[in-house]
Amino acid sequence: MKALTIREFFKTFPDDDSCLEHVFQCRFGQSYDCPKCEKATKWHKLQSERAYSCQYCGHHLHPTVGTLFEKSRTPLQLWFYAIYLFTTTSHGVSAKELERQLGVTYKTAWRMGHEIREHMADVDGDPVLGGHIEIDEAYFGGKDRVMGRPNPATTKKKMIVGMVSRDGDIRTEHVQDVRSATLLPLIEEAVEQGATISTDENNTYRNLPAMGFKHGIVRHKMEEWKTGIHHTNTIESYWSCLKRSIHSTHIHVSKKHMQKYLKEFEYRYNTRTNPSEMFPELISTYSEPDSK
Repeated sequence: MKALTIREFFKTFPDDDSCLEHVFQCRFGQSYDCPKCEKATKWHKLQSERAYSCQYCGHHLHPTVGTLFEKSRTPLQLWFYAIYLFTTTSHGVSAKELERQLGVTYKTAWRMGHEIREHMADVDGDPVLGGHIEIDEAYFGGKDRVMGRPNPATTKKKMIVGMVSRDGDIRTEHVQDVRSATLLPLIEEAVEQGATISTDENNTYRNLPAMGFKHGIVRHKMEEWKTGIHHTNTIESYWSCLKRSIHSTHIHVSKKHMQKYLKEFEYRYNTRTNPSEMFPELISTYSEPDSK
């Protein structure tokens, strides 16, 4: 499926009502029985609010409750267009760009961006990785006064661990340190038991065989980049793309919000084989509606 053009987007979603109708159909639909009178009913759009009414008892359904649009006075069409912008770029969208494109305040644009990133994380979920996995750490921003790996107690760098399945999905986590006690539980939760794992010579990973994984090492300090089937080129290529994207689009990302940006790019990577599906999936996937 080809991605929507801007013209097609505004033809499909010309106003707020069309966006609300889409959310309603995705979450409830006309076949949804009224939870109050328990009858098979027809739902009618209310003019005064973002709600639909049961034809029999008048019970109201609010399609945006429980979604990223809840409690927002920003028009739904602008929300949909912001999501569209997020799915038509490989480098992300800054709050200033959303401010310019949507004509909203910077504060509103900033909040919308973070809500969309959290929604991306929810839609993507946390896939369990199988097959041949590459694991590596990366460090973003800040400067250290000592040589070698950053000291967790003093560094301003943000420490990230990445786990990627070759020709598969990726998972990334912002961590406080890269010690075994921190990373090994993450690996055990994210990687299928018995999988093959390739890493560098970091001692953090020395206990992987005892955990039931097939572990291979490439010794980068000895200028060894591949040994047999083992290398970390896939994850290092991802780090390179991620750093370029963040530095070029966002300049700086704080430790507080780093995980949200990681999940945004993680979702984009995991849908790389069919990027045109990102926008339909994001505007059509929501948590289960409250049955009360």
